[in-house]
Amino acid sequence: MNRTASSTLMTEGSIWKKIVTFAFPLFLGNLFQQLYNTADSLIVGNFLGSDALAAVSSSGSLIFLMVGFFNGIAMGAGVVVARYYGARQIDRLQRAIHTDVAFGIVAGILLTIIGLILAPQMLVWMGTPADVLPNSLLYFRIYFMGSLAFVLYNVFVGILQSIGDSRHPLNYLILSSIVNIVLDLLFVGVLKLGVGSAALATIISQFISALLCLLRLLRSPEEYRLVPSRIRFDPIMLKQIISNGLPAGLQNSIIALANVVVQSNINSFGKMAVAGCGAYSKVEGFGFLPITCFSLALTTFISQNLGAKQYDRAKRGARFGILCSITLAEIVGICVYFLSPYLIAAFNSDPEVVAYGTLQAHTITLFYFLLAFSHCIAGIMRGAGKATVPMFVMLCCWCIIRVTYITITVRIFPVINTIFWAYPLTWTLSSILFFLYYRKADWIHGFEKK
Repeated sequence: MNRTASSTLMTEGSIWKKIVTFAFPLFLGNLFQQLYNTADSLIVGNFLGSDALAAVSSSGSLIFLMVGFFNGIAMGAGVVVARYYGARQIDRLQRAIHTDVAFGIVAGILLTIIGLILAPQMLVWMGTPADVLPNSLLYFRIYFMGSLAFVLYNVFVGILQSIGDSRHPLNYLILSSIVNIVLDLLFVGVLKLGVGSAALATIISQFISALLCLLRLLRSPEEYRLVPSRIRFDPIMLKQIISNGLPAGLQNSIIALANVVVQSNINSFGKMAVAGCGAYSKVEGFGFLPITCFSLALTTFISQNLGAKQYDRAKRGARFGILCSITLAEIVGICVYFLSPYLIAAFNSDPEVVAYGTLQAHTITLFYFLLAFSHCIAGIMRGAGKATVPMFVMLCCWCIIRVTYITITVRIFPVINTIFWAYPLTWTLSSILFFLYYRKADWIHGFEKK
């Protein structure tokens, strides 16, 4: 298979160099993605005030619930693509890519319809404060008009990353992030068009990044080039994509559903709590960057090496990725812990908003290493073709136990800090279960049984 400088075959060469050189553009890409996502809240909070910030924040968990399922399927498709790329099976690689894109088109259309129809009921069910609800609904509906772009962007990026190209998605994210920030400042800061215009800026910039990814795939080397006339469902490939992606999609939805329950409990403390916790969630997104980039890098590394039957190399890469991720995550967590009052104030300087956001940061940030470990093992398992393992662990710990804990303890200790402790407690449980599985189970031969 011919390779270009933009693709990376991870089955040969220095392990640490392959993982780091692949993960670093992912880190930068996720950094700009987070800037992309944060721009709405930062600009809205400063130009429109705490009510508008609460409206944007209250929609976040619900948006992830709707988008997360389809993005999980795209993640599973990336595992299939990486497997065939590592094994040098070009025909299967091509069929997997075109089936993946066909799925993305259908999923994007369905998500648009579902988002527009269900938005009012779900926001009310979450207990969104009445004075925040109209703006939340407006933001949510405009946001979901760009669903096709969001889903296809993740599909395209998943394909590019699976063949080892993390550089081009980075370039496209940088451009779209700049566009998003400029449009936010124009629509919200200059033209005073309100909360809905922030969502409009986001979907315009997302369409740009999706289009750039599409053009890249249309011009890629023949082995993984996208040919529009070949976009169709291949039953065998669709089955593989669903079997690998459905657990990840359900996992995302499960986590998002639990977070919706968490958000509904936060909503009960009023709009200042919603604004403060929403500001912290944007700061937290930056703290999660090392976690996300190494988790994605490990999925691609494990997929390619197991596809090529490089079992010992896969194990050594897994150990290196875990160590790097938990170390970086904890360093970031410590920094956020001490800087949180200033970081929260950047979104809104209201003392009550800052107090809520800082309290959440001081409760959670020192436990980032646990979240990093859980995500790394989940990434390894997905790469090994065992995507059901992280799904069940996270269903148990991050949904059932988390929701049960909040439901019971908030009634006994009706303070918001009780809610915040749900995260480190459930991260601890998931890390214990993942550690036991990683040490005892035969995850390394997942592909041989498929």
